[in-house]
Amino acid sequence: MDESIVIREERITPEEYIDFLKRTDLGAQYPKERFEERIARLVKTVSISLIARNERGVVVGALFGLTDYAYWLYVTDLGVDRAYERQGIGRRLMKTAHDLAGGEKDIAVYLIANENAVTFYEKLGMKRADDVMQYNKIEWTEFVVE
Repeated sequence: MDESIVIREERITPEEYIDFLKRTDLGAQYPKERFEERIARLVKTVSISLIARNERGVVVGALFGLTDYAYWLYVTDLGVDRAYERQGIGRRLMKTAHDLAGGEKDIAVYLIANENAVTFYEKLGMKRADDVMQYNKIEWTEFVVE
């Protein structure tokens, strides 16, 4: 584990988050429609905003989540810069978010996992769920943030 990586609650600019997305696989989860406008809303309003920075202050990991601080935490975004993967940053971000929301004795965690990330979440003790409902009528043109 790299001790020079600092995780803290902070709001980042849309530009800084978009730059981070270019260095992760996380950017593929967003539709092209009104991308910049919606990212600006995301970074401004999400309940939990955790950012991991290296010694130069560059964003190398991020977790955004929605929570009621009583029962549940829904992780909307969890990503790590490709150059910093497998250093425990994602695990630290998840633990910090869970603790902020209220801890594992009170808070259930939910998320939609990218198929490539399922193994990571299973290592954290998460299991696939069958009881999640969805209502989705948004326009969705896939693209890669570059």
